[in-house]
Amino acid sequence: MKTAIIGLGLIGGSMAKDLRKANLASRLIGVDSNPEHSMMALELGLVDELLSMDEALASSDLVIVSIPVSAIQKVLPSILDQVNDHAVVLDAGSTKSLICEAVKKHPKRNQFVASHPIAGTENSGPTAAIEGLFQNKMNIICEREKSGEHALQVAEKVFKALGMKTTFMDSTGHDKHVAYVSHLSHVSSFLLGQTVLDIEKDEKNIFTLAGSGFASTVRLAKSSPDMWAPIFSQNATYLLKALEEYIAHLQRFKNHLVNNETEKLYDIMVQANEIRRVLGGIELNQQKTDEENKKVSIEK
Repeated sequence: MKTAIIGLGLIGGSMAKDLRKANLASRLIGVDSNPEHSMMALELGLVDELLSMDEALASSDLVIVSIPVSAIQKVLPSILDQVNDHAVVLDAGSTKSLICEAVKKHPKRNQFVASHPIAGTENSGPTAAIEGLFQNKMNIICEREKSGEHALQVAEKVFKALGMKTTFMDSTGHDKHVAYVSHLSHVSSFLLGQTVLDIEKDEKNIFTLAGSGFASTVRLAKSSPDMWAPIFSQNATYLLKALEEYIAHLQRFKNHLVNNETEKLYDIMVQANEIRRVLGGIELNQQKTDEENKKVSIEK
């Protein structure tokens, strides 16, 4: 398939690497509003050529839109206007409701698959692209019933080539759940970083005293504001609810600390330790899946 990737950063670039390796894309076309990123992606071999948006849409069988969610919402209708009748359009946005709303009545809605490949790092730009980023990660497709059979088949091939497992959700449920398991953690990391920077004006002290715990907790604060500010804005309804609950837990912890209620602090941490069991179960299931896939590969 002749494939156009709109947005040549971490996600778009990493997709390009894996689609090329899987021989799924016969030719990779790059589109990016940042000239520096465009040339960098070409020099790194992420894409075979650079074209304007109009040129890329006119000649591509598959279009992958990997730009900030506010930009996806804005340009997606015009992208569907311009693509060929056989072309399939996928997006990689971390919110889905407003994006789906933008094209709900579009005559080519069945050529669009609203997807969210859940993978990434705190790095951005073409140089951040890495092979295997999506391997064994989860992909979510929303409003499955509004995508045509051909579009879903193409999407299945793409995400299988990336090594992803796909599940299906409605857009509202998707946005609600990612507010808790993804967006809230990014807010926490950004604000922890901001809090430490505000208090510790002497940066030397930060680097002297910061251990691996701080580094791992604040890692997400290095993520791109260009990407995350629109995500927070688009998912404000559910993120605000998540923040209210998170703040309530923080306030409860603070009250116990003020009142020197060590046992209650201990109980909170014991309850929080349950996350180890939950995540352990996920890791165990992943190991079983990897072993089964390896067995199938050997048998072939």
